[in-house]
Amino acid sequence: MTTNLLDFDLDGLAAFCEQLGQKRFRATQLFRWIHQKGASDFDQMSDLAKALREQLAVAAHVQGPQVVSRHESKDGTIKWLFDVGAGDIIETVFIPETDRGTLCISSQAGCAVGCRFCSTGHQGFSRNLTTGEIIAQLWFAEHFLRKHLGRDERVISNVVMMGMGEPLQNYSQLLLALKVMLDDHGYGLSRRRVTVSTSGVVPMMDRLAADCPVALAVSLHAPNDELRSNLVPLNKKYPIAELLEACTRYQSAAPRDFITFEYCMLDGVNDQAEHARQLVALMKTHGALGLSCKFNLIPFNPFPASGLLRSDMPQVMAFAKILMDAGIVTTVRKTRGDDIDAACGQLAGDVQDRTNVDRRMASQRQGMLGGIKVVVRNKGLA
Repeated sequence: MTTNLLDFDLDGLAAFCEQLGQKRFRATQLFRWIHQKGASDFDQMSDLAKALREQLAVAAHVQGPQVVSRHESKDGTIKWLFDVGAGDIIETVFIPETDRGTLCISSQAGCAVGCRFCSTGHQGFSRNLTTGEIIAQLWFAEHFLRKHLGRDERVISNVVMMGMGEPLQNYSQLLLALKVMLDDHGYGLSRRRVTVSTSGVVPMMDRLAADCPVALAVSLHAPNDELRSNLVPLNKKYPIAELLEACTRYQSAAPRDFITFEYCMLDGVNDQAEHARQLVALMKTHGALGLSCKFNLIPFNPFPASGLLRSDMPQVMAFAKILMDAGIVTTVRKTRGDDIDAACGQLAGDVQDRTNVDRRMASQRQGMLGGIKVVVRNKGLA
């Protein structure tokens, strides 16, 4: 059985080449061919010695993901479904903008965190992705887009680990993938332009700060522990005060001078003025301890199993005004790719539900917010 070279960062590839009797500079050449040029055929790698190419043909391969489907939105967003075997499907989304190209990458098939507003969480968890399966999403998308758009230069300038899964619950594989993204012989991305999103796995946040600090986005979604524990079950293990202390520690190593907090706007659940005022008080308390933040308010993308609805835009803007009036930098995320189910919180693919989450959630749905009233109004879900 041959080795998929997408599983290696540069140090790992150098060790592999040493096993073949080759020096490190050969690994650097090979790394560039794979990641910068998108080559998968060793015969294409013209500056490698013929003997090495013959060795590689026997011992290794470069295998990207199997494409199940590709969907293109009217706004230019592209969503791929990739088959990673055993019935598991993952999703990857490219979001083009005038000044950047952002790729949203999955780290797991499914997700174990089970946030109430996330369709991926409702499907349950299947398995962690390998380093090769994580980086293959970038490898495939970058070189597909160059051909698709007729460009020779790099297309993807930003990567966000905001696809399926909780990245920090797949830490070892994530770390190697991040190193490939940042390596100048690989994709050469800036630490400021690679973002890991987490629901708050506190110990791994500290490890990431020490091992490979990149931009950090934290899924907050509530201003108090009672509400957040019902929306983000991980909060029961790592409550808000502990999470914000970890954010403050992370900021000292982060490439940006702020931590981004993501806040999904849920109609009648977490979008009231009182919730905004609680957030202001919370951030002032931790700001005094050194935490600097930015809030990203995310319009909820409804799906039937959630029992939740999107906040009206006037309500979102009123909420944002309270934060901004208190001096908190606040943006409202523009929904992209919702016509192809590629918007935030919609990534579910066709991964099998191996945890019976639908059955369990159905039995809990009447009171799934633990006494918090869910206001259901007669309006469309779009």
